[in-house]
Amino acid sequence: MLDVRVIRQRGIMQATMWFFGILVLNIVLPLCLGKESTAADNALESHWVDFWMVRLCLNILGYATLFVPGALLIKYFRDKRYNETAGPDLLSQIIKNCVFGRETEKGVLEQGGSSKTGGSSDDNVGQYQKCGTLLFCVAGLQGAYLTWGVLQERIMTFEYGKTDTEAGEFFKNSQFLVFINRILALVIGGVVLVMRAQPPHNAPLFKYSYSSFSNIMSSWFQYEALKFVSFPTQVLAKASKVIPVMLMGKVVSRKTYEYNEYVTALMISFGISMFLLSSGDVTRHKGSVTTVSGVILLAGYILFDSFTSNWQGELFRRYKMSPIQMMTGVNLFSCLLTAVSLLEQGGFFDSVAFMGRNPAFIFHAMILSLCSAFGQLFIFFTLSRFGPVTFTIIMTIRQGIAILLSCVIYGHPVTYIGFFGIMVVFLALFLKIYAGHRKKQIQNATQQSSNGVSKV
Repeated sequence: MLDVRVIRQRGIMQATMWFFGILVLNIVLPLCLGKESTAADNALESHWVDFWMVRLCLNILGYATLFVPGALLIKYFRDKRYNETAGPDLLSQIIKNCVFGRETEKGVLEQGGSSKTGGSSDDNVGQYQKCGTLLFCVAGLQGAYLTWGVLQERIMTFEYGKTDTEAGEFFKNSQFLVFINRILALVIGGVVLVMRAQPPHNAPLFKYSYSSFSNIMSSWFQYEALKFVSFPTQVLAKASKVIPVMLMGKVVSRKTYEYNEYVTALMISFGISMFLLSSGDVTRHKGSVTTVSGVILLAGYILFDSFTSNWQGELFRRYKMSPIQMMTGVNLFSCLLTAVSLLEQGGFFDSVAFMGRNPAFIFHAMILSLCSAFGQLFIFFTLSRFGPVTFTIIMTIRQGIAILLSCVIYGHPVTYIGFFGIMVVFLALFLKIYAGHRKKQIQNATQQSSNGVSKV
């Protein structure tokens, strides 16, 4: 049998060779392709890298610098059952926590992995307290992401540095925006972990990387889609996210949904779409058109975003970590992936130079990062308590609330179609609450009858 040190050295050596091989490829390719244009009018000076698919391939290649060696290491150590022979030294413990976790997956499942929403004891919490917690989550998510959405669109469509005598430039590096959002969230999560006691952490650390990657990709696709889609297309895509999330839940967690849940999801999507499409924002965005690239980017955004919430909900259900532990783990991998990719492609220093030329961008980016960080706190708390479908419904209705606030504050009229859409959404929410209450009554009656039979 091979010595533990020999096993470790062979695995690390193989991963290191792959790391440097992909690193060289990441450095050479951007030099050959050139840099993305940031000019306001780039029709005459476009490059290969201006095409979104080329940038996507470069980003994925950058992430592969960590993913490919990491996957090789995980497979190697699992095949060798390293956790059964590892010693007490620091490096061995780091490998065990990253690859195996503190307990086997089977052991964690046996400790109560059948919980529906990952660690919440809803049966022991009063209905009023549960309702108050849900309203708290709604308020937090609305406040953080209403501000975040406005700033996100402003940053990607604002011409920085433009004066009467000088042409402006657009900020186009979507990956850098993802990085600055995640780095602040990582710092906040780390501080909270140090200051407050947390439950035992059992999950293998590498499992956070899945949702980190999907979260990065969904953010990147969303940023890029803003350049290629019209407002009505954005509305229809974002308002219909509930159904993809439910379908992804069947794939990731093998969840089953009743017909009334699909009906209420369709009603919410339909009602929000009607309300938003009848708002004045459609006419204000009439200059933009939707291209094939925009449809593909929106499809990528919906796919990755659906996976992210379902995978995180599955981790909550299976390993019972706290929202702060989830937030820190996900953002740790997100920062690593985006930082490596940015450094390899030169995008990090180009973005820093852009910040130096445009101080207004620094202010916008800081506010965007703060909204993202606090929004993540509410995201993970909501996922741990109520699950991915409820979270997606909250975020879908957020768009309607934004338009409704605009109507109230600025006196914009609500059309009959928009009012009908609002009524459809409220009816869907009422049906969802009623169906959930009815289902719980049936479950309690069944449990009481079974307890009575067992006593007899």
